[in-house]
Amino acid sequence: MTTLTLGGVSLTRVIEIGRSSFPTTSMLPESTPEAVARHHGWLKPHFWDEATDDLGSCIGTWIVRTPEHLVLIDTGVGNDKPRESNPIWHRRAGTFLDDLAAAGVRPEQVDYVVITHMHVDHVGWNTRLVNGVWVPTFPNARYVFAGEEWDFWKHESERGADEYGCIDDSVLPIVAAGQAQLVDATHRIDDWLKFEPSAGHTPGHASVRLTTSAGDAVFSGDLMHRVVQVAEPQWSSRFCYDGKQAAVTRREFVERHADTGTLILAAHFPRPGLIVREREGLRFR
Repeated sequence: MTTLTLGGVSLTRVIEIGRSSFPTTSMLPESTPEAVARHHGWLKPHFWDEATDDLGSCIGTWIVRTPEHLVLIDTGVGNDKPRESNPIWHRRAGTFLDDLAAAGVRPEQVDYVVITHMHVDHVGWNTRLVNGVWVPTFPNARYVFAGEEWDFWKHESERGADEYGCIDDSVLPIVAAGQAQLVDATHRIDDWLKFEPSAGHTPGHASVRLTTSAGDAVFSGDLMHRVVQVAEPQWSSRFCYDGKQAAVTRREFVERHADTGTLILAAHFPRPGLIVREREGLRFR
């Protein structure tokens, strides 16, 4: 469990799954082992998983405690969800709620659940199974979605194009419970947190910027999946809705944040860091 403090805001990361289901060259189809190997000098050891001999990756949730609110950024895969095409995700019986409790968070304490996008590994713990019914995991929270993202996935679900069924079991129950807050992609959540559009991976994908007296941080969702994309922003993931737009968005993001001291908290990176310029190009430290 990683805990950081920035200004008056506490950031704690709870890891639900400590590795990816997909090797880097599968996740990033335009990459090659040789091209990734050219970056080993700065990727290892901090961003490398020796157990898989590949770039590290994980799935989890950030707990953000601002002076006013307790906020969760994305909610992982969830328990009991039928995900037959992915054995790691299928009907999990993980310890996520216990891990939240160890971090000092009870579900009823959460004020906001902020979703960067509605992919299966970012909405799973929105709900939990109680007596055969999917109910909101965080009963007092407002679940904040970008309206454009919701519109797209609602349509995909209605036409049977939601591969995992995660809209049905992880999003629609939130809407039915009246806990969804549909906003635009520049919405301010409170005095510290606001959405920023970062389309490409999904149509309404949004990052979340944290502004404090000690500097900024960005929860960048799936704008990047692997640390090597900082140096190779043209490599989009296999799951990007619009890979060309995702690459443009990513390049603009890494260029804009290089050497600014902005803390980057990418959803699947094994640890937070900074984008820096070096003689060889952009790097993550």
